[in-house]
Order: sequence, then C-alpha cells, then structure tokens
Amino acid sequence: MADLKKFPITRKWPATKPDVLQLYSLPTPNGVKVSIMLEELGLPYEVHRVAFDTNDQMTPEFLSLSPNNKIPAILDPNGPDGKPFALFESGAILVYLSGKTGKLMPKTDTGRYEALQWVMFQMGGIGPMFGQLGFFHKFAGKAYEDKRPRDRYVAESKRLLGVLDKHLAGKKWILGNEYSIADIATFPWIRNLVGFYEAGDLVGFDDFSNVKRVLAEFVKRPAVQRGLLIPATPKN
Repeated sequence: MADLKKFPITRKWPATKPDVLQLYSLPTPNGVKVSIMLEELGLPYEVHRVAFDTNDQMTPEFLSLSPNNKIPAILDPNGPDGKPFALFESGAILVYLSGKTGKLMPKTDTGRYEALQWVMFQMGGIGPMFGQLGFFHKFAGKAYEDKRPRDRYVAESKRLLGVLDKHLAGKKWILGNEYSIADIATFPWIRNLVGFYEAGDLVGFDDFSNVKRVLAEFVKRPAVQRGLLIPATPKN
C-alpha cells in the first residue's frame, strides 16, 4: 500500500483508498477535464472536493500540491518509477494520464504533437478568453458601464470559435476520426460558454455549426456525462 502521509494535502483530505489516484477538484471547465479523462480511461480514483466557498484552494494543504491555488490537482500513488507523484494544471494532467495509459493520444509522433498543439490552443486561448468573457458578461464585470472590455473578449472568443469551426469542417473530432485529449480539453469550455456563462447569443454560437455539432456529440458520451458531475455537489 502506498504511503501518502508525507504529502500535506492528505491531512485535510485523507485518502480512504490510498492505492488509487487522488483527484482534488470541482466541476468547473478545468476540473471536469480530468474527471472526464479518468472516466473515459476507466482508471480507479478517489475524488476530493475543493470548495471555493470556504477558500479550500487557499489552504496550506492544497497549496502544497497546487502552488497556483487552482484546481484540478492529482496525487498518483503509482507514479513514474512506482513512486507517488503529484501534479497540477489540467492540461499537464491530461498529458500525464494519456502517457500513463497509452490512451486518448495518437500513437505517432506527428499525431501526438498535433494533439498537443490543440491542447495548448485551449489552455492559452479558449480557456483564458472565455473565462474573461464570463466575468464581464455574467459576474461582477457586467456592472461596468464601459463595455469595451467585454466586447474585446467577445470578439476574441468569436475569433477562436471561428478558428476551431474551420478546423472541424469535415471532421468528427479535433484530430479527425480519433477522439483524444484535445477534445476533452476543449469542449468543457465551449459547453460552459453557452451554458453556465449564457453567452451563446453574445458570440453568435449558432454561426459555428461545426463546433456546435461536435459539442453535441461530446456531451452524449457516457463518460462525459459522468465526469461533468464530479465531484458531486453536496446536498443541503
């Protein structure tokens, strides 16, 4: 049995199943990337809810694993060389899990780099831009009288959707016929943009027919449907 006690995070979130991967997360777009990935892979894992309403993400225990105070993070008791391994940043975790299992990543070098470029496209573009749009459209930023910041992020979000829509023409998934970490990285954010952020009309989402089509196929997947609800919201 792996000894995870040397990791401070286990003091706040004890591992009841220390031999399986430990996931620290919330069902945000970045969080569900990893829960969807784990569900798609069928890997056993134990989930721990990092509650933002009580600032769990700012506790010393969580920061010991994720110094940028962002979810998700993982602690794998069966890491490289058979030793426990901790990792933060959702994109890095997706790449790690695909490497660990040999799944959801193309086998060829060229295919692998193509997948990674689209993961980085999401990490560097779609995630940050959609997140800022959400702030200015739905949250505190919506009260700003000056709409230029909002409109700047609307324009950039539309541009990014256009890039993806053009790429998806005639393709089933981002890499063609092969479902991969590129899709798992990207489509939770697109779902969030038109769902939780309620910005579909603002960005003219119906104009991006290929993105809309692939999003619909993505959310049909049973593993996606399960992953979107992990960790579960506590019942009152």
